[in-house]
Amino acid sequence: MTAAPRPLDVRKQDTLTRLAQDVDAWVATASPDGTPYLMPLSFLWTDGTLLLSTARTNPTARNLLANPVLQLTLGEVRDVIHITATAEPTDPTPTEADQFAEKSGFDPRPLPNYPFFRVTPQKIQAWREVNELKDRVLMNNGNWLV
Repeated sequence: MTAAPRPLDVRKQDTLTRLAQDVDAWVATASPDGTPYLMPLSFLWTDGTLLLSTARTNPTARNLLANPVLQLTLGEVRDVIHITATAEPTDPTPTEADQFAEKSGFDPRPLPNYPFFRVTPQKIQAWREVNELKDRVLMNNGNWLV
């Protein structure tokens, strides 16, 4: 039996909780010629953005440097958060870098070829079952709708 759909304010709070507590997301990028690339990466949710770090030589970093549009997905098929966003290279504050290292269990700062990227959500969707698909968009054009 499928549970009743969550009210939108509950769905938003569930999304914010997952962003604060989850450690990893699937990150989808595309090369300039449109070749897709999917990779799991750790993240830190801070001040309405996600902070990521990955080796400059891997396809994700190369793709983001050439094409800053990406998609991130958290959760499972029946409890998903799907984010369309833009990324830019950044120097995190010392506090953010410390929080990223603590949360992810990995500190990229000593590694010279691991840039950080600040990911700004443009659209956030969240749903559990088909009965939540109708109202799955919680953020659009960078603005919360709830």
